[in-house]
Amino acid sequence: MGDPTPGIDRRQFTSLLVGAIGASLLTGCEAPNDPNRGNGSARLTARPGVPSLTIAPGSYQLGLATPRDGILFVPPQYDPQVPMPMLLALHGGGGSANGPINFFAPYARQVGFIVLAVDARGGSWDGILGRFEFDPPFIEQALAWTFARCRVDPARVWLEGASDGGTYSFGIGLANGDLFRRVVAFIPAGLSESDSPRVAKPEFFIASGKQDPIFSIETIRGVTVPGLRGDGYQVEFVEFDGGHTIPAEVADQAVAWMVRP
Repeated sequence: MGDPTPGIDRRQFTSLLVGAIGASLLTGCEAPNDPNRGNGSARLTARPGVPSLTIAPGSYQLGLATPRDGILFVPPQYDPQVPMPMLLALHGGGGSANGPINFFAPYARQVGFIVLAVDARGGSWDGILGRFEFDPPFIEQALAWTFARCRVDPARVWLEGASDGGTYSFGIGLANGDLFRRVVAFIPAGLSESDSPRVAKPEFFIASGKQDPIFSIETIRGVTVPGLRGDGYQVEFVEFDGGHTIPAEVADQAVAWMVRP
């Protein structure tokens, strides 16, 4: 796969980052509606280390699954001798890894960080239906694949998601705060959490539209943000005028927050 087209217009954010708005389709991966099964595990064990393989800057299909796979983007300034920050990006419902890769590649080139984006096993993330089961094992595979090839700074691994991906990022981030130090959740529905214990204290950047007709800001403003803050998490909460979209200036603000020292 070739390098993503440079200089993408960030105002294409809605289709690229969010995907099909609000879709929660887990075709072929629906968890049975059995309350006794619990919410499943979101715990990940893959961690950065000294890579056993080498990789050059560029964009790569992971080749771990067909047709839904993942994409790794390594920016031009990558030096295998120098650990580089990395972002794991989660698409919106009905979307794919292409959206986050295309959106974040310009930032990655400018700032200097690796981007890994994976496809949900179904149309959206399993935990949206309440049980973390199919997607965490694949995320684990994708992370292990990346860490085997890329020299990643363990202190600067970040997580991002938009729409359904933003909702899912809470569950993944809270269970893996020792891996993901900062989590960006764009226009999420609310807190989606697994049965895995919370680990460490990742920082959160949450952005919601005041006129969002899909995921009301009231849940985020009145429940999610106060709940996280009350539990001792640092939360940067941005309310913007708009609906189920991500304004370019909010995206810029989130990236600046994420990459700060």
